[in-house]
Amino acid sequence: MSAALMSLHRCLQRSALLIVARRPCSSSSVSPSPLHRRLLLLLAQRFYDVEMLLSWWSRLRRKRIQKKNFNYGYRQRLFGADIAAAHYVLSMKGGFRYVGWSEWFRADHRGKFNWDFMEHKDTPLEEVNMSYTLINYTGLENFEKQRSLRTLSLRGCPEVDDWFLARLHVLQDSLEELDISHCPRITTGGLAALRNLKGLRRLDISSLPGISSPGLVIILLEEMLPQCQITATGYDLSLKEGEWQSEAHV
Repeated sequence: MSAALMSLHRCLQRSALLIVARRPCSSSSVSPSPLHRRLLLLLAQRFYDVEMLLSWWSRLRRKRIQKKNFNYGYRQRLFGADIAAAHYVLSMKGGFRYVGWSEWFRADHRGKFNWDFMEHKDTPLEEVNMSYTLINYTGLENFEKQRSLRTLSLRGCPEVDDWFLARLHVLQDSLEELDISHCPRITTGGLAALRNLKGLRRLDISSLPGISSPGLVIILLEEMLPQCQITATGYDLSLKEGEWQSEAHV
């Protein structure tokens, strides 16, 4: 239950108790309660129905996201791992480029795409752009057999979290460029998993709201990935620069 719902719940409970406490004790007929009191009682009675509806809607949304990200084995058996991965990207409204090809295949804002990508069987993916899609931890399974994937953009993906970063090790042999900027669920702890990506050359961690002490985090990432160029905009690094430097020397 969210904090707002809990606060509303307590408010309705208190209001309902006050109404009952102030009701006169008499066997005689009582005039109807004022409208605002009846409304509060109605809200108190219906609160749990609303809470259950919101909970049901949240579970339904999670199931839909999981279904979108699920790796359907029959696609690999019928068309091979490369076509299966390509179809997954397009079905999530993303885009990709095959190794040795300059052409990008992309889905439009309605999720429609050209099926010409099916003509490139046994051609691995080299660049994938999943920015602002609902890719999550489960969806990474679709890329496990992509040994030539160099670039992965995940900018603004709401489902990319620390668990997702921990599973990126499946791409550690090929991944060179990674964009995880503007992902709201990534925290400082999740970034530590990037140490496994020894071949990484470019990393964008701009505007991550879940990052505390971004200056120190940048320093630690530079130590973990000395060959990687790190982009980190959207932070105010000037206010605590002296504090970060002192912590880095400890």
